[in-house]
Amino acid sequence: MLTRTLIQKLFAALNEELAKLGAKGEVGICGGAVMCLVFQTREATKDIDGIFEPTREIRAAGRKVAARFGISEDWLNDAAKAYFHADPPREGVLELSNLRVWAPSAEYMLAMKCISARFDGNDRDDVRFLLNYLELPSAESAVKIIEKYYPRNRIPAKTRFFLEEIFEGEKLS
Repeated sequence: MLTRTLIQKLFAALNEELAKLGAKGEVGICGGAVMCLVFQTREATKDIDGIFEPTREIRAAGRKVAARFGISEDWLNDAAKAYFHADPPREGVLELSNLRVWAPSAEYMLAMKCISARFDGNDRDDVRFLLNYLELPSAESAVKIIEKYYPRNRIPAKTRFFLEEIFEGEKLS
């Protein structure tokens, strides 16, 4: 598992590797990495999902970082790139000499989490946290945020049911 401290070390090492390549890169993180690094609601995450460029250089540098730290080569991956529907509002996370790391705004994170609709323990907790963080009063208010970033036809029915269940069956604190 990747803790907040380890994630920071990994990004510092990625920055060093990019410098050796004479490249500058940008990584937009999402999912558990944001919950761990930005909101600090999790102790750790299994990997770092995101989008990055330049892709080839960051993948090469990422493999070297993986070897140095003895972790999986897919510690930084773009498996979630399909959920970046629109260019998200960005919050700076780290600004290093050769690497800029950013995260989507809390609203966009809520929309992404709801669209991915994997409501297991972590995702359920993440959505509940984001609803509280954004001080949303109803499922409909959450759906309006999702619709700011995703077309209505991309919002799964189970997302609406899940949000209604949270607001009707659980007390947000």
